[in-house]
Amino acid sequence: MNAAVRAVVRMGIYVGAKVYFIHEGYQGMVDGGDNIKEASWESVSSMLQVGGTVIGSARCKDFRTHEGRLRAALNLVQRGITNLCVIGGDGSLTGANLFREEWSGLLDELVQSGQISEEAAQTHSALHIVGMVGSIDNDFCGTDMTIGTDSALHRIIEVVDAIMTTAQSHQRTFVLEVMGRHCGYLALVSALACGADWVLIPEMPPKDGWEEQMCHKLSESRLRGSRLNIIIVAEGATDRHGNPISSNTVKDLVVRCLGFDTRVTILGHVQRGGTPSAFDRILASRMGVEAVLALLEASPGTPACVVSLCGNQAVRLPLMECVQMVRNSFNVAVLNVGAPAAGMNAAVRSAVRVGITEGHTLFAVNDGFEGFSKGQIKEIKWGDVGGWTGQGGSLLGTKRTLPAKHIDKIAEQMRIHNINALLVIGGFEAFESLLQLVDARSRYEEFCVPMCMLPATISNNVSGTDLSIGADTSLNAIVETCDRIKQSASGTKRRVFIIETMGGYCGYLATVGGLAAGADAAYIYEEPFDIRDLQSNVEHLTEKMKTSIQRGLVLRNENCSENYTTDFIYQLYSEEGKGVFDCRKNVLGHMQQGGAPSPFDRNFGTKIAAKAMQWISKKLKEFYRTGRVFANTEDSACLLGMRRRALVFQPVIQLKDETDFVHRIPKEQWWLRLRPLMKILAKYKTSYDVSDSGQLEHIVRLRAKDISAI
Repeated sequence: MNAAVRAVVRMGIYVGAKVYFIHEGYQGMVDGGDNIKEASWESVSSMLQVGGTVIGSARCKDFRTHEGRLRAALNLVQRGITNLCVIGGDGSLTGANLFREEWSGLLDELVQSGQISEEAAQTHSALHIVGMVGSIDNDFCGTDMTIGTDSALHRIIEVVDAIMTTAQSHQRTFVLEVMGRHCGYLALVSALACGADWVLIPEMPPKDGWEEQMCHKLSESRLRGSRLNIIIVAEGATDRHGNPISSNTVKDLVVRCLGFDTRVTILGHVQRGGTPSAFDRILASRMGVEAVLALLEASPGTPACVVSLCGNQAVRLPLMECVQMVRNSFNVAVLNVGAPAAGMNAAVRSAVRVGITEGHTLFAVNDGFEGFSKGQIKEIKWGDVGGWTGQGGSLLGTKRTLPAKHIDKIAEQMRIHNINALLVIGGFEAFESLLQLVDARSRYEEFCVPMCMLPATISNNVSGTDLSIGADTSLNAIVETCDRIKQSASGTKRRVFIIETMGGYCGYLATVGGLAAGADAAYIYEEPFDIRDLQSNVEHLTEKMKTSIQRGLVLRNENCSENYTTDFIYQLYSEEGKGVFDCRKNVLGHMQQGGAPSPFDRNFGTKIAAKAMQWISKKLKEFYRTGRVFANTEDSACLLGMRRRALVFQPVIQLKDETDFVHRIPKEQWWLRLRPLMKILAKYKTSYDVSDSGQLEHIVRLRAKDISAI
C-alpha cells in the first residue's frame, strides 16, 4: 500500500495538484484535525520497502452513519478536497461510492446549517473517486492481481521452504493453514509454487471420499521415496455438505489413517506483514499513477472507477460494477421443457457445475414452465447432480406447457428469486417458449435477462442446429430394434417389416435410422410420396426376394402422411406381396425416449451446456449496469446449435424465418441430402448430389478452423 501512496503523492505533485494524507482511513476523514495533512515530495521518501501502510487504516462505524459522512464532507470542503483516491477492499470502495452519491445532498445540508457558504458548495459541487484494491486474498472482481497478494505469497513460500528442511529431516507431514475465508487463491497458488501434495480451497469442495483419496496419495508419495508431505488448507475450506475442514481435522485424519508424524502450522497475520515484493511495489506504483491520471480526466458525470490490472495492462473499471460482482453472485435458473430426451441430465449436471465454478448460484426448476409458475424452484448445488450423466429421462421433470399460459406467475417467480439468467434445455416447445419470453420483454422487465436454449429432443426438429441432445440415443434404440428384427427375419426368410418411428412431422429418425439399419425405404413428410412410390418399393422388394437376401425393412415416420398410415402400408405390402413375402409391422413408440444416454449424447450435452454457461457469464457481465442485469437485445436470447463444423449462438428471433411452425420443423433439413445415399445402398437407381462433398484441406488450417469454432 505504501508504494501506492507514494506514487499518488508524487504523481499528484508532478501534475501540479495539492495532495493530502488522510490518516486512519475514514475515521480520520470524519474526525478531521491533524488526521488530514498536506503531503510533500519528501514525506513519502523511504516508503517502498515498508510493509503495511504508514498513513494508517481503521474500521470506522461513524462513516457508516449519515452524520459521520456529513462531518467528513465538511472536513474535505474546508480543505478544498474534491478528489479522493481510496486504497482498500470492497467495503472501503463501496463506502467511497456511497459518499460520492450523497455528496450534493451533504453539501446542501451544510449550506442550510450555515457551516459552508453557497459559493463553497458550488466550487466543490462534484466529488471524484478512484479506487485501488488492496487485499492479500486477491478476491476482487475485475483485476487479475490486487496489491498485497504477491507479498503474502512470498511470506507463505518462505515459511514452506523453511518447514520443508525440518520435515525432510524428520519425515514429517505438515499441514499449513493460510488465509482465505471465501477465496482460495493464496492456498492454490502457493500449493502450485511449492509442489504441495494436497490443497483444499472453499471454491472447490472435495468430493465425498476425499479423505481416502488424500491418504492414498500421501501413502503413494512415501512409497516412492518422498520423506515429507505438504498439505495446504485455506481457512474457509469446506466439504460438499458445507462442513468446515480445518487444519487440525486434516492432521487428525492423517495421524489416524496413516500414522505419519504430522504437525500443523497456522500462518495467520504473518501473511500480512513483511517487506513488499518487487511485483507489489511495481503494481502499486503503476496503479497509483493511473489513479491520479483518472482523477485529472474526471468530469462531474464520470462514475467512480477502480484501477485494475488486466494481463499486464492497467485498466479503469466502474467501481460499483466490480463491487457488485464480488458481493452478489448471479442467479441462473435451469429447466427442461418438452418431451424427455436422453442426455438432458448430463447437460443439467454440466451447466450446474460450470455455473458454480463461474461464481453463480444455480436454481433448478421442476416440471418446466408449469412448475416455474407454481414456484417449484430450489437452489441446486454441486453434489446434487452427482451421478446424473448416465441417467436417462429428465430428473428435473419436464412438461410441454408453454410460458404464455402462466406468464404473469412466471414473471413473479423470476422477481421473487431474483433470476438473472435462464438456461432452457428442451425441444421445439423450448424454442417456442424462448420466443414467447422475448416477446414478453416489453411488458415484463423480469424477462430482460440473458436466455439460452440447448436443443434436446429425439426428433431433432429444432431450427438452428444439425444435431440435438437425445437424438443419437434414440437412433441407437431404433437401430438395435431393427437389428433384432432383421435377425428374426433371417430365420423365417421372405419377410418384410414395417417399422414406425417417432419424430412428429420430422423424418430425421426414419431417414438416419434407416441409413444406419440398412432399410430398403423410409417414408417421411419432408419428401412427399404416393401410391406409385409404394408400388415401386413393393416391386423392388419382390426382386430382392429372388436374391440371397430374403428380408426387407421399411421405416415410416409417424406423421409422414395422413392417409398412408402404417396400417395402410402394412395391408398394401401384405396384399401385393402375396406368394412372394409376408409382412409384419412394429410401432416402436416411447421406447425411443428411454434408456441410458449414448456416449455421444452424454458428451454433447456436457460440452454444449458448459459452453452455454460460459456464454451466460459473458452476457451477465455485458448487461450488468447500475446494480442489475438488463438485457433486451436480440443477441441476449440465443439457441446454441451445431452448424456444420461449429457450435454457434443464434438469436431465436432470427431463427423464426427458418421454421415451419405448423409442422414444427425447420424449413431446410441438412439430412435430406442423405436420402439418396440410403436408396443407393439399398440398390435403388437414383442420382446423388456431390456438390457438398468434402474438399481436401491441410491439417493445420483445418485445426485452426476447428479451434476458432470452439
